[in-house]
Amino acid sequence: MKIIRHPGRETWASLCNRPQYDRSGLEDTVAGILHRVKTEGDRALFQFSEKFDGIPLKKIRITNSDISRAVEFVPEDLRNAIGIARDNIEKFHRSQIKSEAPIETTKGVRCWRKSVPIEKVGLYIPGGTAPLFSTVLMLGIPAKIAGCSKRILCTPPGINGNVNPVILYAAFIAGVEDIFTIGGAQAIAAMAYGTESVPKVNKIFGPGNQYVTKAKEMVQLDGLHIDMPAGPSEVLVIADKDADPSFVAADLLSQAEHGTDSQVIMVTDSAGLLDNVKDETFSQLKYLPRSDIASKSLENSFLILLNSLPECMEFSNLYAPEHLIISTTDPLLLAERVTNAGSVFIGKYSCESAGDYASGTNHTLPTYGYARSFSGVSTESFMKKITFQELSPEGIRNLGPVIEKLAEAEQLTGHKNAVTLRLKSLENA
Repeated sequence: MKIIRHPGRETWASLCNRPQYDRSGLEDTVAGILHRVKTEGDRALFQFSEKFDGIPLKKIRITNSDISRAVEFVPEDLRNAIGIARDNIEKFHRSQIKSEAPIETTKGVRCWRKSVPIEKVGLYIPGGTAPLFSTVLMLGIPAKIAGCSKRILCTPPGINGNVNPVILYAAFIAGVEDIFTIGGAQAIAAMAYGTESVPKVNKIFGPGNQYVTKAKEMVQLDGLHIDMPAGPSEVLVIADKDADPSFVAADLLSQAEHGTDSQVIMVTDSAGLLDNVKDETFSQLKYLPRSDIASKSLENSFLILLNSLPECMEFSNLYAPEHLIISTTDPLLLAERVTNAGSVFIGKYSCESAGDYASGTNHTLPTYGYARSFSGVSTESFMKKITFQELSPEGIRNLGPVIEKLAEAEQLTGHKNAVTLRLKSLENA
């Protein structure tokens, strides 16, 4: 873990660069997978499962009986915890449904906007080194609240060829019934183009490794929409002398254990806290079961000493973190200055884990600096907005001459005539 004390502003931009990894051949590999699934359908999915997952699958669709059996393997205390998380996520995301009243822009001209659910959505849930059942809740619940009529979930098989029972249980209580045992870029291809078994969707959601991310990026060229660009997970902590070093270290490690390509950063105006957090981080690291993964992540991570808390916030807005934790004496004061972040955690007790699991906010967030221009997933992510307008006779009389003048200035006579004919018809009437 690198210690950087009072870096010059001219170096800030380079410090905000995310770690770079060898991606040579990635695009060609993913393009080949997309093409085969597009042209060969299920046959390619079965072959890729055996090739990449080492699993010779007999079927790719999870049946209702499979889901029912899986529930029996989830301990009751875990089911109860998942239930509380579901309720909180549902409360927060249901509050995002708002109707917009029509507005009269000119006398006789009414305009309004209507939210309509995206009909078919695809949810990708990574397998990898941890069963991310929490992501099932974060995607499935707002998709159901939005009213998406078809919700497809793809997730890779485990080493025994089955999907983790907790993932199936989370899907069940989130109202997702169409589940397929497919992982990687081939899952994205299946949802993007459709196969004999997997329905084609209109938008794809969910995180994944570099192959999944590249596949999502590439299917956009074929007109499919995705939730957001994504990269490895990250957290930035702003802390002052009053922060608890053990809390800060735990927050850094909770993100570092996501993957070797994750990045964690603390910025502070306290030299004493910096040293204490460094010691505490490596002290706690020894006790993590995933310490090997976290250790690799820490190699690309920083503890940075700056001159003041306003400077710390300025650096954070430049970095645009996926997760931002503000652990200072007056965190609300700094929070007012946040302009770039996926999700913000205010105060020493607001650990990032709360947002990952159960506070109610969504944990599918923009990474890799995309928080400068993207929002995290919300109920609205599963909806589209359609605008309406209605002009009465009075409305076309009032606004018509303006439209004629504007169309004439752009030399679009057809546009002008569409108005002129209506105005003349009213005169004749």
